[in-house]
Amino acid sequence: MLFLKLISRLPFTALYLAADILFLLSYHVIRYRRGLVRKNLKNSFPSLSKSELKKIERNFYLNLCDYAVETLKLLTISRLELKSRMVYTNPEMLDEYKEKNQSILLLSSHQFNWEWLLVSGNLWLDIPIDFVYQPINTRFIDNLMQTCRMRFGGHAIKRNEVARELVKRKNVLRGIAIVADQYPGKKQNKKFETTFLNQATVFFYGSQQMASLTQYPVLYGSIKKVKRGYYTCTLVKVAEPPYTPDSEDVINNYAKIVESVIQRDPAGWLWSHNRWKKRHLKKAES
Repeated sequence: MLFLKLISRLPFTALYLAADILFLLSYHVIRYRRGLVRKNLKNSFPSLSKSELKKIERNFYLNLCDYAVETLKLLTISRLELKSRMVYTNPEMLDEYKEKNQSILLLSSHQFNWEWLLVSGNLWLDIPIDFVYQPINTRFIDNLMQTCRMRFGGHAIKRNEVARELVKRKNVLRGIAIVADQYPGKKQNKKFETTFLNQATVFFYGSQQMASLTQYPVLYGSIKKVKRGYYTCTLVKVAEPPYTPDSEDVINNYAKIVESVIQRDPAGWLWSHNRWKKRHLKKAES
């Protein structure tokens, strides 16, 4: 960890040079998940030409390598520099909730750089951001990610401990952040099925369940890349309580918002994730 902290102290010019080298290795030499990325892009944008898909593919890998060094930089970046590089355009949207001592659910997606969004939220929104996460099997990487995410006051909640944490910290004014566009996994019994990017898709149901349980308003952090190393985040209302037990407004609206964000900047989404797994799409395809 000490060695990585020393590397993270390098200026962004040096880190982005490392990202360029990493791009050459991952894209041209190792060809990291290139088959999966191409399949996902082709299925999501069937009307685009090969050259258009190739451009998105290449830019995605550039963004992915930038994401790697930008996330490493979280180990040592200052509050001031992070705020200048990830700018929340409308943090005042939370004022009405803070006046009522009302916590919120803050949804995000795997749009670069979502790690900066989560960490900088503690600085821009003037409330602590608790983030729900699935532990990574490699302990060192898991510890590294949690160290980055908790630098400025974030609180980690393991996915299987969400209910307990909601009760334990129910009187704490906070935002609970969930990156909810990933594949839900085999152990998730309840899933939301819809058409997403021209494909039958299942979504993790936890965001809907948390909204129904807490009756918190739900916002989405929409990321836009301004230029290399600089982003904005605009808060968008997803849904407001009350939510009925059978409501799916939160997850349905979320899926539509995420789709529009991807269509606006397709190279900014995590295409290397195995998002579409056929064995869980029986209902959607029937």
